[in-house]
Amino acid sequence: MRLCRVLGNVTATAKHAAFAGRTLLVVQPLDEHGADAGDSFIAIDHAQAGPGDRVLVLTEGNGVRQILKMGDVVPIRSMVVGIVDHVEVSESESESP
Repeated sequence: MRLCRVLGNVTATAKHAAFAGRTLLVVQPLDEHGADAGDSFIAIDHAQAGPGDRVLVLTEGNGVRQILKMGDVVPIRSMVVGIVDHVEVSESESESP
């Protein structure tokens, strides 16, 4: 799973049947401090997220297929599975004063 921020929606007039009726979102991976970490990518929305939301994105195709229960031929690899309310990062003991 990856922590991401939703950048916006994707509109597609032609898409694979597996995407029919599903919201597509552009998400930006984040590090533990909320800074951008890598390239943005597209994920289907399973949590009713919107632009600006911090979300958990499942990026493993087999897990997505199990959630969707659509068989082994689903061409979906990334799915927003939760909206994050708060992130707390603990400092390691070696960095403590």
